[in-house]
Amino acid sequence: MMSNLYLGLVHYPVYNKFGDIVTTSITNLDVHDIARSCRTFGIKKYFIINPLQTQEEMMRRILKFWESDIASSYNPDRVDALSVIEFVKDIDAAITEVKSQEGNCVVITTTAAKLQNQINFEKCSKIDKPVLLLFGTGNGLAKSVHEMADNVLEPIEGVGNYNHLSVRSAVAIILHKLASEKYRRNNGCNSRS
Repeated sequence: MMSNLYLGLVHYPVYNKFGDIVTTSITNLDVHDIARSCRTFGIKKYFIINPLQTQEEMMRRILKFWESDIASSYNPDRVDALSVIEFVKDIDAAITEVKSQEGNCVVITTTAAKLQNQINFEKCSKIDKPVLLLFGTGNGLAKSVHEMADNVLEPIEGVGNYNHLSVRSAVAIILHKLASEKYRRNNGCNSRS
């Protein structure tokens, strides 16, 4: 994997199915499953990005349980996975946090759409600076988020025209693809982009 990779799950600004910019709700599945993928692939921090106070309170309740002694004895692997989570109110706060830890960072957004000048997985895996990789909930990140990013990652391609994965699935696949590119490069295998 890249040297220092951070992940952000963005709940605002994202699109709904009508193309309106909205704030989505945090889901328990996204919290747990993405945290597990993050720990599996060595992500330094998993930012859950949502501006709503009610969502922050809910997130704090979830994390409080998983910091308890009961949770530690019930499912220590889940406690370990959730330890990478940090709640922040906006993308700028996540960027500021990464920069405070690393000095700088490259922001890369993800999308299911094919856009101009997207970075492929091979080039992305070669970035030697800390990276904040942003994923959108709902129907994807708002255009303004892609415009402020340093790069937009190419989409995952399936076998047909249908391309609407859950964000949990997209995170797991993208992290695996980035790790596989680095593995191939470090082991002298031919890389595919």
